Amino acid sequence: MLNDSQNNVDFGYKSVKKTDKQKLVNNVFNSVAQKYDLMNDITSLGIHRRWKNDLIYWLAPQRTQNLADIAGGTGDIAHRFLNAGGNSAHIFDINKEMILEGKKRYGNIKNLDWTISCAEDIPVPDGKFERATMSFGLRNITDRKKALKEIFRILKPGGRFICLEFSHVENDILKKFYDLWSFKIMPLIGDKVTGNKEAYTYLVESIRKFPNQAELSQIFSEVGFSRVKCRNLSNGIVALHSGWKI
Repeated sequence: MLNDSQNNVDFGYKSVKKTDKQKLVNNVFNSVAQKYDLMNDITSLGIHRRWKNDLIYWLAPQRTQNLADIAGGTGDIAHRFLNAGGNSAHIFDINKEMILEGKKRYGNIKNLDWTISCAEDIPVPDGKFERATMSFGLRNITDRKKALKEIFRILKPGGRFICLEFSHVENDILKKFYDLWSFKIMPLIGDKVTGNKEAYTYLVESIRKFPNQAELSQIFSEVGFSRVKCRNLSNGIVALHSGWKI
């Protein structure tokens, strides 16, 4: 019989059954989908746009490259990829409400497709894409290592994956302010804007439970990625992790 540590995963600071986490995460994003992008602007003071631009700059899209944007939500990264010169983008996200919000904004763009799919089981053949991205999605996935293996599988040899995710602040003074902003102010803003304080309490807690920069880099290597590199942005509030399939 499996013990609790094998049966359970983190959901913020709570420990829940693996079979329950995806439903709980879906409930969070169902409740905030319509105001998700607005909340990103408010809670990051608009800086999330620069972080996403930094991801695309490092990815350096080419006109021969096709992108798999995993947990692509409302399509920000896929849209940026196409605008920067990429050939096509395919968004995979398990949450229907987030995809519907994305289609309202980007649904008429050519070479942009959408599929409702979990990250642990992406419905495409091996070696389908030259590039893959994930932006603020990995910490919400039940089996993160399995999802990273799937991303590695769907990349062509020579393909590259970049993950943008909240990470661990390195500056002690900034960390004190960031903790105050995260735990005290963000949930209150979430309550006012979306009516769901608990959703943003979970999102803040999920950041603190997520592996740090070195730990996530190690997981990248364990699933097969080569030339793994990490770049901190905003003193480690977020980090970009890059890996190649060689």
